[in-house]
Amino acid sequence: MFRYKRVNGRNNGKNGNRNVDPNHGRALIELHDVEKSYNTGAGKFVALNGIDLRIDPGEFVSIVGKSGSGKTTLINMLTGIDNPTRGEIFVGGTAVHMLNEGQIATWRGLTVGVVFQFFQLLPTLTVLENVTLPMGLCNLYSRQERLERAMHLLSLVDLADKAHLLPNRLSGGQQQRAAIARALANDPPIIATDEPTGNLDSRAAEKVIKLFEDLVTQCKTILMVTHDDELAERASRKIVISDGVILNGDKPGIH
Repeated sequence: MFRYKRVNGRNNGKNGNRNVDPNHGRALIELHDVEKSYNTGAGKFVALNGIDLRIDPGEFVSIVGKSGSGKTTLINMLTGIDNPTRGEIFVGGTAVHMLNEGQIATWRGLTVGVVFQFFQLLPTLTVLENVTLPMGLCNLYSRQERLERAMHLLSLVDLADKAHLLPNRLSGGQQQRAAIARALANDPPIIATDEPTGNLDSRAAEKVIKLFEDLVTQCKTILMVTHDDELAERASRKIVISDGVILNGDKPGIH
């Protein structure tokens, strides 16, 4: 993977023993008895119920289940977008469940690249500016290095010739690949995606999945929520979730 020296970057893994899993071994991600519940007008709704999960570095994991099964809630736990009601979440040895809002933002910026179903590129910024933005937010690299790295990543996703266009000049598949380039901007070990091909035609979807497969060969860990069983089978491991409970695939090597 193309790398530059980080400028004034923060070491998110050394924020005190309080935020480090003393039992952390080779697993990149560990969830212990994680529950997420919400209080609704109809009473308590349990979205995740006692989840135990281990994901090792370099895995390509698909997460499948019916609508409302808890798969998006699970990905939100893994990325720190939402907090568990109960349980522990460790990523790279960091106790994510114990981080405050400011720490979470810094940790996520350096550790997880998130790719959304609807791209969420900033419409008033060029594709190149969208990709450089995360580097600036985390104060990584010099200005020139940010531009060079962004162009490298856009070349990686076959969009270098679109760098100076606004997102609305790109097709859906191109916007999704630009979003992947943005997710890679800070060289995070984890790429988390929620229905990344949901709005794409089959040809564009194939390019995105092939890109994920290539990233795994570069030691990235890919987490992909999908409703598409055929795409889910492309992953090296499939996790099936129903009513907030993992039915299979909760241990590495189970497919």
